[in-house]
Amino acid sequence: MPADLVLNADAIRLGRTARDRADAIDQCGHLLVESGAVEPGYVRAMHEREASIPTFMGEGVAIPHGTDASRALVRRTALAIVQFPEGVDWDGPTVHVAIAIAASGEEHLKVLSSLAGVLADPERAARLRSATDPEEVLELLAPAAD
Repeated sequence: MPADLVLNADAIRLGRTARDRADAIDQCGHLLVESGAVEPGYVRAMHEREASIPTFMGEGVAIPHGTDASRALVRRTALAIVQFPEGVDWDGPTVHVAIAIAASGEEHLKVLSSLAGVLADPERAARLRSATDPEEVLELLAPAAD
């Protein structure tokens, strides 16, 4: 699924701060709730997932998302991105970008695949961590042209 179908500039927050990992996950989850992508209970499921399986992916990026059981709380596949330039302690690693994922079916596998392209390229990952405009984030996460 192309990123532009699951992410728009309204679900991107740049230059934010968070007290800790829980605060960062709350910010991401509330963006998904505000966008209408998930029911409010999904935010709690994001914390449950993080407690059982940490979502740090490398390159200063984490992908908080709900548990398998919380898929019933997802109204539509969506991403929400919150950037933390000063970093957030993610129980060890430092996260500068949290990309929240809401997916009810197997769509999340396609979303993860598109994100993997950014994480595999240190230059693109650095651009994501330092972006100052939501449009730059959208461009970075757009599917590559073949």
